Amino acid sequence: MQPQAYQMGYDRAITVFSPDGRLYQVEYAREAVKRGTTAVGIKCAEGVVLIVDKRVSSRLLEATSIEKIFKIDEHIGVASSGLVGDARALVDRARIESQINRVTYDEKIDVEALAKKLGDHMQTYTQFGGARPYGTALLIAGISDGEGRLFETDPSGTLLEYKATGIGIGRNAVMKVFEEEYDYEAPLKDVIQMGIKALHDATEGKFDVNTVEIGIIENQNGIFRKMSAEEVASFVEGFEK
Repeated sequence: MQPQAYQMGYDRAITVFSPDGRLYQVEYAREAVKRGTTAVGIKCAEGVVLIVDKRVSSRLLEATSIEKIFKIDEHIGVASSGLVGDARALVDRARIESQINRVTYDEKIDVEALAKKLGDHMQTYTQFGGARPYGTALLIAGISDGEGRLFETDPSGTLLEYKATGIGIGRNAVMKVFEEEYDYEAPLKDVIQMGIKALHDATEGKFDVNTVEIGIIENQNGIFRKMSAEEVASFVEGFEK
């Protein structure tokens, strides 16, 4: 049997392992994430920052219609890379889980608990036939007990916590910057500048004010918010200078 035909026998069914222990459909879903726009998350002593490249592909496109950062609850936000439709479906589920926790326990959901629920949900789509894995990865940022938390999920359901990380096509360039320059004690404004520098390197300088979206959550108030276009512009222009 030819190697290509040999592989095809295992990549058509999501529930079938290949002899070398691989699930090809899950690996293909990870490739969809790797081809997505770059998103970075950074945790510091003052809070957590999410920064994304929205990649406006046409001058006729309204940049504001592209959404890559989502508010889940007042204390949690997520950034996505990969298939945007899949990300929206996960965001809707995360919002429902957050509200269920409020109604049931009369308190905000813990960031780690929500991240595990999403990871478990994504994992189920690698285990049953008749469905495909989610073709998206999420960076989940939030505050628990006054401390910033940053988690990453991927299509396999893997859940990891990071100090700083990136997802999408520019991940390697982003991680190189973080490995060299990350400082947990740095002020929030310096962390944002480092994130913009990492995104600049990942996109080879092909971004401007209209293609960058920033979400922050500070330990002090514990409220996640997306920055206004004016705030983003001040950081991007400050970096360019």
